[in-house]
Amino acid sequence: MKLVLTFLFLTLFIDDGIAFQQDSLDEIFNIGTVQSLVIQKNDQIIYEEYRGSIEGDEPTNIKSASKSIISLLVGIAIDKGFIEGVDQTIGDFFPEYFEENPDSAKAAITIRDLLTMRSGLETTSFRNYGRWVMSSNWVEFTLDQPFAEQPGGRMVYSTGTSHLLSVILTKATGMSTRAFANEYLFGPMDIRIGGWDRDPQGYYMGGNNLAVAPLDLLKIGELMMNVGEYGGQQLISKDWIMESVQVYTRSNFNPYNYGYMWWRRPVGNYQIFFAWGNGGQYIMILPELDAIISITSDLGRSTGSRRYQDRIFDFLRDTMIPFIEETGVDTSS
Repeated sequence: MKLVLTFLFLTLFIDDGIAFQQDSLDEIFNIGTVQSLVIQKNDQIIYEEYRGSIEGDEPTNIKSASKSIISLLVGIAIDKGFIEGVDQTIGDFFPEYFEENPDSAKAAITIRDLLTMRSGLETTSFRNYGRWVMSSNWVEFTLDQPFAEQPGGRMVYSTGTSHLLSVILTKATGMSTRAFANEYLFGPMDIRIGGWDRDPQGYYMGGNNLAVAPLDLLKIGELMMNVGEYGGQQLISKDWIMESVQVYTRSNFNPYNYGYMWWRRPVGNYQIFFAWGNGGQYIMILPELDAIISITSDLGRSTGSRRYQDRIFDFLRDTMIPFIEETGVDTSS
């Protein structure tokens, strides 16, 4: 009898502990305008909560986390031979522009420079974003920018830079970026995206304003965790995934390192790889814990402040990671 009571006591203690931690996880909804949090460990969801009108299968604007998906699409295009490789230059894809605006330095910018935000061109984000999206030709506006840095030098974060990659995908494959993504990435992963902005020429926006559901963000995280494999298919080469998470440069504004449009930084004792969109949109991958985290936030309630960033990563260190570490899952099946 004593053993039975001891077992029951321990079971209740553990259950209460997990419940307490789950209550602590709910505190994330007091950070910024967070509206969803989903945590997966060893292929099983261990926490899932939504606030407001959003649901797990409802696409939501992931802002610049879209850039990480553009990176995956570029990797697929290289794997399939549509693009020669990361050393191919942009002059190959915009001959008309460079015929009218000869500039050997700009024409020599590489795919790798675009992926790592080291084109050197002046940013079209931040203070220039409004002028860029209001322009009649986003590609020309981007390429018209003067050099702020040397190509391959320091990072110059710019959505115009990532937009060039979307246009290159369309030119190289003969398919719209959306159609290419649906055939080679979203379709095989059973992901149904929502809206996706296009530029005045009809090219899908490279690196912003793509709508993906919180549970589908987890699938993208799984793809990264499994080094390009999903559902038994190798959708992207392992080499591309490994290249994507190497450190090539570092943000001028945050303590984050940058790969091929994937961020990384240490949090506590772990290295975190993540996609990030303004307002609080995240796919976080913790390989050492076999865990993936999806976070989305309500842009309609956002004040534009970026102070949520430090709070999110403090919460990850102090609350989410301990919860993941201590939560067991059934891996017998």
